[in-house]
Amino acid sequence: MLAAETVAIIAAARAHGWVLEPEALRVLAAAGVPVPRFAWAKSKAEAQAAAARIGYPVVAKVVSPEILHKSEVRGVRPGLADAGALAEAYEEFSRLPGFAGALVAEMLSGQELIVGAKTDFQFGPVVLLGIGGTAVEIYKDTVTRMAPLRAHDVPAMLACLRGSRLLTGHRGGPAIDAARLTQLVLSFSKLVMELGERIDSIDLNPVFCSPERCVAADARILLPPRS
Repeated sequence: MLAAETVAIIAAARAHGWVLEPEALRVLAAAGVPVPRFAWAKSKAEAQAAAARIGYPVVAKVVSPEILHKSEVRGVRPGLADAGALAEAYEEFSRLPGFAGALVAEMLSGQELIVGAKTDFQFGPVVLLGIGGTAVEIYKDTVTRMAPLRAHDVPAMLACLRGSRLLTGHRGGPAIDAARLTQLVLSFSKLVMELGERIDSIDLNPVFCSPERCVAADARILLPPRS
């Protein structure tokens, strides 16, 4: 059953057709999907106070209902090392269209994956899992299964990826925590089923996975067109 907070967030987002990232992270967290420590800062002072709690370095992202693709307008600033760098980023964000503050979040590291979902006109809700990051559209190393997923589905999906060895300690690299990734994907699949026709698609890219944790660093929730 969806949390009341999630229902309210989705309803409020219909005005612009997609869920602002801080709210999307709240939806995920309510569903048991791990997310970074973050804050939605609506002033420079709030941003700096949040970063002090989270711990530098941080990543800052513009929040605006008019900006869906933040990287295209230099709306993402990773690796901000101190309050001065954060203040400068916030000031630049404030000049962007529809500025509604900044998302301040912890910096994450690990293997980048993508987890996504959409409603297929023939099969209904489907979940995608693959190698993520900025090159996801180039390599297209993904696997799709019908939702809801079961525990054995996630390892089977991983085994189908061409880059699966990256996740298991290829050439001495660290292996990810496969159990944590499985739980993240299962929680995501459950959320997708509960949201149903309220959404058009969800993309978590990247999901950072390491030997210690798997965390959805970025979330995009698109809503169906209004009739």
